[in-house]
Amino acid sequence: MFGLSRLIDRLNDAVGRSVAWLVLAAVLISAGNAIMRKLSNNSSNAFLEIQWYLFAAVFLLAAGRTLLNQNHVRIDVLSSRFSARTQSWIEVFGLVAFLLPLVTVVITLSWPLVVRAFLSGEVSSNAGGLVRWPVMALVPLGFALLGLQGLSELIKRVGHLCGQLPPTSSLADEKCP
Repeated sequence: MFGLSRLIDRLNDAVGRSVAWLVLAAVLISAGNAIMRKLSNNSSNAFLEIQWYLFAAVFLLAAGRTLLNQNHVRIDVLSSRFSARTQSWIEVFGLVAFLLPLVTVVITLSWPLVVRAFLSGEVSSNAGGLVRWPVMALVPLGFALLGLQGLSELIKRVGHLCGQLPPTSSLADEKCP
């Protein structure tokens, strides 16, 4: 199981690092659109929409890496007073009771919308708008990556509770049984 956890960690780290470059692309597109609007009094809805698509890609596809690095919003005021073992139990509960069910529901509800948008060739209602299915597909894909990372974190917390790992280990450089 630790090998699976390492694989998931590497996947989310690689995806998260890759999509970070999309921020630069969004900035360049935004600047280009602004320059074009000022110079020629002309703008493109497609440029505006691709910026939204890129932001959605960064936000959704990097969520797993955010969880990997423990950079998500946490309420540590109380949990920081608990032992590492109790904190691991809290993490296990949160992952099993909240994160993994949420991921399952979002993927289950969003996938039919992606398929419908793809089959119908759905396009934005804005003049010059873009095809919608690629950005819609980011939702189940991003949540799948988040769910995989949740599974990896669950493996690590259970490993800690069983005495096989230190608390909140990333497994990246760990030598695990």
